[in-house]
Amino acid sequence: MVVMTTATVYAKFAAGEAHGVSPAYERLAETVSADEELLALLERLPEGKRQPNLLFGVVRWLGGPVEEPDTFRAYVLANWPTIEAAMRSRATQTNEAGRCAVLLPVLAALPQPLALLEVGASAGLCLHPDRYAYRYGDQVVGSGEPLLECDAAGITVPAALPEVVWRAGLDLNPLDVTEPADVAWLDALIWPEHQHRRDRLRAAVAVAAADPPLLVRGDLVDDLPALAAQAPADATLVVVHSAVLYQVPQPRRDAFVEVVRGLPGHWLAVEEPWVLGFDDLPAPPTDGFHNVLALDGTPLAYTRAHGQAMTWFGVTP
Repeated sequence: MVVMTTATVYAKFAAGEAHGVSPAYERLAETVSADEELLALLERLPEGKRQPNLLFGVVRWLGGPVEEPDTFRAYVLANWPTIEAAMRSRATQTNEAGRCAVLLPVLAALPQPLALLEVGASAGLCLHPDRYAYRYGDQVVGSGEPLLECDAAGITVPAALPEVVWRAGLDLNPLDVTEPADVAWLDALIWPEHQHRRDRLRAAVAVAAADPPLLVRGDLVDDLPALAAQAPADATLVVVHSAVLYQVPQPRRDAFVEVVRGLPGHWLAVEEPWVLGFDDLPAPPTDGFHNVLALDGTPLAYTRAHGQAMTWFGVTP
C-alpha cells in the first residue's frame, strides 16, 4: 500500500468522501490539505490519529466552529493543546446504524438463527439489525425504528428480517449508550449537515438502551476467539465489521484475518477496497467514496459510507 502524506489524506477526503455529502467538511479538508501550519500540528500525532473525521469530530465535540475554514483554522490554532490531547485519547467510533441496510441482505440469507459478533462495535448500534426497519425503494422490511433507507441495485432485497439470538461487540473503548458523554461523542462524529443521521442516532440509541448487547473491552486479534466461543452452538456465528480495519496497522490486520478465518461461521466485512487487498474489482457505480461488502473474503457489492446505497456485483446470497 502506498503511504500518503497528511496533505494528500485531507485532499482525498475532500474530493472523495465529503464532496457532495458534506460541503462544510469538504471546505475544511481542502483548507487543511493546503495549510502548512495545520499540517505541521497534525504531523506531531501518530499517523492513525491524523484523520479528518477525528480532527473535525473533536472540534465539534469541544464546541468549536466547523462551518467555515477561517473560523475553524483560528479555533484550531488557538486551542491546539486541548484538541491534540483529545485526538490522542479519542478514536473515530462513528456508530452508523444505517450500515445495517447493506448488511441485511447477507444476514437474512445465512442459516438462521444468528449469533452476531461485531469487531469495533463502538456502542453496539449495528448489533440490532433485526430491530430496525428498512426501505429499499418501494419495499419496506420490518416495522421498527429507526427506518433505514437504502438505494439497492442489482439484488432482490430480503422480505424478512434475520433472527438474532445472541449479540456481542468487541472494542478497545466500548461506548455506553446510557452515558450522555458517550452519546455526545457519537453525535460529534456525525457530519454537520446530517440532521437525519442525528435523528437516526437517537432512535438507535433508544433500541440499544432497551436491550443492551454484550460489549467487551478488548483487542480484535487477542480477544476475539474467547468472545466468539461464548456464542451459542446452535446459532450461526457471524463476525462483522464496518469501516474499522483502516485504523489497524497492516500486521495486526493480517493477524485478524487469519484469526477470523479460523473461526466457525462467517465473516462479513464492509471496508475500503484497499483495506483487504481487493484489487480485481469492477468499476464503482459512481464517482466518490465507496466501501466493499465482502462475505468470507469474497467481494459482493459496493456500498456508500453510511449505508445509503449499495450496488451488487457478486454472487446473490
